This record gives sequence, C-alpha cells and structure tokens, in this order.
Amino acid sequence: MTLAEKQQQLIDDYGLIDDSQERLSAIVDRARRMPPLAEAERSEANRVKGCISLAWVVSEVRDGRCVFRADADSPLVRGLLALLTDLYNGAMPAEVVATEPALIEQLGLDRQLSPTRLNGLRSVRAKIREFAATNSRT
Repeated sequence: MTLAEKQQQLIDDYGLIDDSQERLSAIVDRARRMPPLAEAERSEANRVKGCISLAWVVSEVRDGRCVFRADADSPLVRGLLALLTDLYNGAMPAEVVATEPALIEQLGLDRQLSPTRLNGLRSVRAKIREFAATNSRT
C-alpha cells in the first residue's frame, strides 16, 4: 500500500464518524492503546521542539522503511502523534518526505485545534520529515 493509499484509508476510516468531536475522541482513544515510550526514550534528542506539551518521537529505519513511535504528556497530543505515526510508519523515507499529512485538513482537525496545537503538529511533521530526509537514498 502506498503512503497516499494509506492516508486515504485513514481519512475514510475516521471520516465515517460524522461528528468532529467524536472523530477527535476516536483519535485520542486509539492512542490510549499505544504503548508508552521507555523513560530512556523520553530524551532531549527525541523531544519535539515547538510543542507546548512534552512530546517525543523515536525514529528508525528497518528494512529500508521508516518506523516511528511517539508519546506525549497530553492525551490530545498523544492522539495526534499516533495519527501521524500511523500514517508514516512503514513508508520509504523519500515517500515520507514527499507526502504532507492532508488528513489533518480533510478530517477537519485543523478547525478544531488551537493555533498552538497546530504549530506543535507542524513541529512533529518537521521532525518526521527531517529524519526521513536524512535517511532517504534519493
């Protein structure tokens, strides 16, 4: 499955929920099942700068594909991190660099989040993109 197809699948899945608050709740609920990062992974190197909440993204390449894990001190931020890591996990680095998270707008999340949360989300995307760009073979 390409990253574009995966993104469309996430949009379709969450788009089934008509109410925007319920949609956001489903995203946060999904993150509750996500395992937390180990204390050692909550390092300054993994911290997302530009996020008001404490947030971390752990990145690695396995078999030529990006793998991301994330955690945050806020349930909402944790949910948004889970959404982005769900999107980008398993993709080739060049695909991660080239694909913007259109699902944020298409699911209407950009209209529900405060400017500071949106800025934090952009910082998460930048950290993910920077990792992928560093590991891209293009």
